[in-house]
Amino acid sequence: MVMAKLVFHPNAYLSETRNVRQGLVSRTKILRILERKSTTAKTLAGESKLSYNVILHHLRLLEGEKIVLRKKGKKPYFWELTGMGQQRLKTI
Repeated sequence: MVMAKLVFHPNAYLSETRNVRQGLVSRTKILRILERKSTTAKTLAGESKLSYNVILHHLRLLEGEKIVLRKKGKKPYFWELTGMGQQRLKTI
């Protein structure tokens, strides 16, 4: 039996958090949607088929590492990519 290799979004890897497979899968789904458009957490939950609480958890993790940005203003908040992503990773 041949296993297909999963490809995660490069920005799904977090430097301050343990990177488990399910978290990488969830963050990859979120980041791929945010690459197309900035959107709300509710819309992300609907498009990614993840629960709203899971979306908020990962958005906060990504925000902590400055990969996504929450647009301030009226609720609901819109989330967008910052462009930092791979720049934060240290090269060895």
